Amino acid sequence: MNFFIKNYGCQMNIYDSARMIDILSAAGHKECKHLDEANIFIFNTCSIREKADEKLFSDLGRAKSIKFKIQDAGESCIIVVCGCVAQAKKEAIFNRAPYVDAVVGTQEIHNIANVINEVIEKKKNNEYSNVLMGVLNTKSKFEALKTTNITERSYSEYLTIQEGCDNFCTYCVVPYTRGREFSRDAKDIIDEAKKMVSIGVKEITLLGQNVNSYHGEGTDGRIWKLSRLLYAMAEIDGLARLRYVTSNPKDVSTDIAEAHRDIDILMPFLHLPVQSGSDKILKKMNRKYTTDEYLRCIDMLRAYKPDMAFSSDFIVGFPGESDQDFEDTLKLAEKVRFAQAYSFKYSPRSNTAAAKMENQVPEKIKSERLKILQDMLNNHQNEFNENTVGKTVDVLFTKRGKFKNQLVGRTEYSQAISVCDKSINIGDIAFVKVTEIKSHSLVGSVKKK
Repeated sequence: MNFFIKNYGCQMNIYDSARMIDILSAAGHKECKHLDEANIFIFNTCSIREKADEKLFSDLGRAKSIKFKIQDAGESCIIVVCGCVAQAKKEAIFNRAPYVDAVVGTQEIHNIANVINEVIEKKKNNEYSNVLMGVLNTKSKFEALKTTNITERSYSEYLTIQEGCDNFCTYCVVPYTRGREFSRDAKDIIDEAKKMVSIGVKEITLLGQNVNSYHGEGTDGRIWKLSRLLYAMAEIDGLARLRYVTSNPKDVSTDIAEAHRDIDILMPFLHLPVQSGSDKILKKMNRKYTTDEYLRCIDMLRAYKPDMAFSSDFIVGFPGESDQDFEDTLKLAEKVRFAQAYSFKYSPRSNTAAAKMENQVPEKIKSERLKILQDMLNNHQNEFNENTVGKTVDVLFTKRGKFKNQLVGRTEYSQAISVCDKSINIGDIAFVKVTEIKSHSLVGSVKKK
């Protein structure tokens, strides 16, 4: 059968979707790039914000119409919901969208081919076809995935090394949708990375909900921290670039800073979410660090790697956030001057402690504060980009642009950059002189040898 996967949300979902493509391809199914070309629809969901939930049910409504048309033509059609919404809402999805055939949780994606086979058999036998799989067993998931061949990949890929979270931030659903922290064995990670490189991958981003708390068994039988794994990854022949995301500031240590100093292929760019610049709000969020400790992390990393740049996440309008708390956030952003940043209004999520807190901030105030913060963050990003004009940057080209001979890639600092040059190809890494900036990207020219 032909299958279509729509991915929502985080990089870990992108990794999970890629592995489901591997599994379904191995089972003889064929991937399609458009919903109306398929008869298996898979929605790999995210539940970080409320809008993501509503987007899913909007997409399911469209899939329902296509499904009924396919069935009216006498053919089979299957709708599957995976990911964090599937894990969190399970039976509620069937109740709201009874035409969904299967709900597959975050730790069951390795069973996707078996789930589809079960649905097919039930339909053949005119049985009720709904299948629910939602056990949180990360170890079983990765044990199964390591036996599945990796199919086609882009030149820049994600690789999950740690999943789940033990921090229980009061606004976050991850411990309930991804489970407690689990770190994969270093050998399995390195083996998977080598397979990726063997089919052309040049850049790998190591993933974890709390990636710098990685503590997997090393190839020497000892427990490795993230820094030790980074050194081992750097020894893989053919791997040209290495990144990792997402880090918790409370787990940033000197050995990570040393790795950035020592490892040439480790990019000088780190996503380090702060969420708020107010110690009062950070405590209510259960983030387990203060603003001073966060700023010391930034200073330490810059001391070991002077050209280090940072991105971050901010939540505006957390319950109880006062005008002064918001001002403290602006002050922190002004001190660090992030190269990139992502900012959002606080969105209550079910079963989290923050959703039950008093002093919920009115929506109007959230919106006003978000605009002020985003204006500042955009100014800082533009300033960072402007400072690259005239400089030479290292670029991995990953896709074609809109114009003739135009290619688009990313710099070491994850800035999007385009060039028009027929002498380079997708997958090339080249030195590029930055000539101008657009709203959120760069334009350059390839430096000839």
